[in-house]
Amino acid sequence: MSDSFISTKAIPVRERLIMALDVSSIAEAQALVEELNDSVIFYKVGMELFMSGDYFGFIEWLKARDKKVFVDLKFFDIPATVGRAIKALSSKGVDLATIHGNDSIMEAAAAEKGDLKVLAVTALTSLDRGDLDDLGFKCDVRELVLSRAKRALQIGCDGIVSSGLEVAMIRETLGEKLLVITPGIRPVDNREDDDQKRAVSVEQAIQNGADYLVVGRPIRDAADRKAMAEKIQGQIAAQFG
Repeated sequence: MSDSFISTKAIPVRERLIMALDVSSIAEAQALVEELNDSVIFYKVGMELFMSGDYFGFIEWLKARDKKVFVDLKFFDIPATVGRAIKALSSKGVDLATIHGNDSIMEAAAAEKGDLKVLAVTALTSLDRGDLDDLGFKCDVRELVLSRAKRALQIGCDGIVSSGLEVAMIRETLGEKLLVITPGIRPVDNREDDDQKRAVSVEQAIQNGADYLVVGRPIRDAADRKAMAEKIQGQIAAQFG
């Protein structure tokens, strides 16, 4: 396996950092975006914000400030319902969105995505071997991730969400055809209460071939959030020379 699979896609370096807005209210999210200012361009808005209020109004608020938006709701339902949800979302200026499920769900989403880039979730970074056993997956984590990545590519999804631990394997097997978004990024060692069991560093994720890095708590919980975001931006930029 090659030592490095650094992405060659034409993605502006400062857009490769996606800040996860895992906070409890729209007001808190807006304050965080304003605090980070130009240190972050791309934001992930997920389930916690979806349940807190005017989710789509907040997406419009982000787009009005020239931010990119990753909707991480992991759509999982009957294929027709997922297809209609993706079609509706594609009209809102969203850049990336996640789906979860089998081939027919991915097919329905791919058919309705328009300019929206659809990402298939492989295996959550909060899961380890024991968790997968509990869920009934008896295969190795790497086998599961690679199988889902291959199916996503064949079906017409734009990319996948994958731990940085599996990205090099995906690149070795499938090349650069898929976008790979990697959560569970930790610029410092994991805390004992961290639920990300398959985390990697910024440098490891980029070297393994991740196109985008999703970072939440390391920025959100920093004493100086903007300084931490800029530190991570610098770590990413350093990998691209």
